[in-house]
Amino acid sequence: MENSIVKSQAYGKDRVRVVRVVRHQDGWQEIADYWVCCLLSGEQFETSYTKGDNKLVVATDSQKNTVYYLAKTLPAEKVMVPEVFASEVASFMVKKYAHVTTCHVKVTTKPWERMKFDNKGHAHSFYREGKETRWTEAYATKTNPPSAEQFTVKVNSGFYDLEVLKTTNSSFVNFWRDELTTLPDMPDRLLSTKVLCQWTFVSTDLDTLQQQPFDAIFAGAKRNTLDAFANDPRAWVHASVQSTLYIMADRILNDFAAVDDVYYALPNIHYFPFDLSKFGLKNTQTDAEVYMPIADPSGLITATISRPSKGKF
Repeated sequence: MENSIVKSQAYGKDRVRVVRVVRHQDGWQEIADYWVCCLLSGEQFETSYTKGDNKLVVATDSQKNTVYYLAKTLPAEKVMVPEVFASEVASFMVKKYAHVTTCHVKVTTKPWERMKFDNKGHAHSFYREGKETRWTEAYATKTNPPSAEQFTVKVNSGFYDLEVLKTTNSSFVNFWRDELTTLPDMPDRLLSTKVLCQWTFVSTDLDTLQQQPFDAIFAGAKRNTLDAFANDPRAWVHASVQSTLYIMADRILNDFAAVDDVYYALPNIHYFPFDLSKFGLKNTQTDAEVYMPIADPSGLITATISRPSKGKF
C-alpha cells in the first residue's frame, strides 16, 4: 500500500444548485438555473490521499460557497451564459489558490422558457418543458504553476437527450457481409436517436473566450442538427447515421469559426417492422406501417469532426 502512487486525482463539490435572477428596472426579469460541479487538482493535493494531510485541502463546502459568492458578485452577463460562468469560476479558483493547478467546472442547465400571452413574453413568468439538456464545462489550467499569471481555458459545450425521429429518408445498405450477417439491406427505414452533441473552444485569453456568442452557437448547433437530420439532401442520398453525423458536424464548423471540433454520439434506437406474415399481412420494406421499438441492444455511432487545420481565436 505504501509503495502505491497517485496516478491522477481531483476532488470538489458536485450538484451545487444555484439560481440567479436578474431584475431590470422596467420590471423585465431573467432567470438562470444551474447544476454546478467544481473539481480541483494539483500535485500538492497528493499528500491528502497518501498521508492524510489536509493542510492544503480547500474544503468542498468552500467550493460550494464560492459558486454562490460569484453568482451574486459577478455582473449579470457573466452569470447568465453558462460558458462564461463556468470559465469565471474555474479561473477564480486557479488564481486564488497557488497550489491549485487545474480547476474543472461543469454547468448543466434545463432552461426555463418565458411564458407568452397574445404573442408577448411575460415579464416574470416561465415554464419548463421536457427537452434536451444544455451543459458546459471549463478547464482553467496554469501554464507555469504555481504562478497564476498565465493559464489556458478550455471550454466544452453541448447538449444531450435531444430525441429525434423520422419515418423515411434513412437507409443502411451495401455493408460488409459474411457468415455472421443476418441483417438485410434497408433502403428506407424509420430512424430515431437521442443526440449528444459537444463542441470545443480553447483560448489563452479569458476575455477573448468570454466574448464568443455562446448562446448563438448553442442555438445554431441545435438548428443544424435538426435541419441536417430532417432536410439536408446529402443525408437522403447517403442516409446512414454515420453520414448524417458528419453532415451535422460539418455544418456547425462551417457556421462557427470559434469552434475547434464537434463530437456526436448517436445511439441508433431501432424500430423494426413487426412480422405479420403469419396473419397473411405484408408489413416489410415498402409495406411497413407497424413497427416494434427495440430499446436494447442499440447501435451507437460516434465521431469527432474537426477542420484540417484547427481555427483559433
